[in-house]
Amino acid sequence: MSNTCISIVVPLYRCDKAVEELTDRISTTLGAQKLSFEIIYVNDASPSADWEAVTQIAQENTRVKGLSLSRNFGQHYAITAGLNYASGNWVVVMDGDLQDQPEDIPLLYNKAQEGFDIVLARRVERQHSFLKRIGSKWFYKTLAYLTDTEQNAEIANFGIYRKNVIAAILSMKDKTRYFPTMVRWVGFKRTEIGVNHAARKEGKSSYNLKALLNLALNTILSFSDKPLRLTVKAGIFISSAAFIFAAVTFIRALTGHIVVSGYSSMIISIWLLSGVIITLIGMLGLYIGKIFDQVKDRPTYLVAEKINFE
Repeated sequence: MSNTCISIVVPLYRCDKAVEELTDRISTTLGAQKLSFEIIYVNDASPSADWEAVTQIAQENTRVKGLSLSRNFGQHYAITAGLNYASGNWVVVMDGDLQDQPEDIPLLYNKAQEGFDIVLARRVERQHSFLKRIGSKWFYKTLAYLTDTEQNAEIANFGIYRKNVIAAILSMKDKTRYFPTMVRWVGFKRTEIGVNHAARKEGKSSYNLKALLNLALNTILSFSDKPLRLTVKAGIFISSAAFIFAAVTFIRALTGHIVVSGYSSMIISIWLLSGVIITLIGMLGLYIGKIFDQVKDRPTYLVAEKINFE
């Protein structure tokens, strides 16, 4: 067993102004609890001075460790990198912008000691704009429906996870990484507790609408074949409607109600069926593309630099 009780994994992107305060607050909080810990900062090729901030702090504090990825892979890939290097018996995953508060880590840890493998932090009152909260709510509803998994807009990455849970997540060879869905997929004994969500002190989130849509599409395609099943149902529905329409048209023709075949109905049918066929081909193409990415078996991430790792 490792001598480290808790590993804190923090992906960084435009968080250089928060690194020092975050380190101090984690050290003060866990030091008061007399818990051994390490902080693993993962720089996701941030364009700001995140790596310089980590390097400076790590030179003075050996509990602080750093990984710098060779390029921007994305938040959930950075989390995967940190998990691979974590040595603690428990692993905390949190964001680096100080909206996840270090003072809540003991609450998560104490709850886990009641026999839970996973304790998730549920943000009681999210410090986001109204439009972002609404967009996030529908994003998670859609994601839950299309992946057949439980999703909650109030729960993100922040939580504490037993080492065997992390090992199970790392054993998943999916090239598309989305940490919350992977946590739910592996199972284990899980609970959640309410925590306060702090306002972001510096900058803004890197998740814009385009990034969220890409994340949702990749996650849906990687974790579920439900879009394919929905297209099959849509095809059956359209075929049934077309059969009924054909039967009605045939009866009307026999009874002399149709003298000249309609141009409009023909054009509508052609465009409708063409759209359905193109959609089906496109959906299949997306899944084939994901299979192509998977069989190439490229590394999920690449580390360019490391600090304080033996």
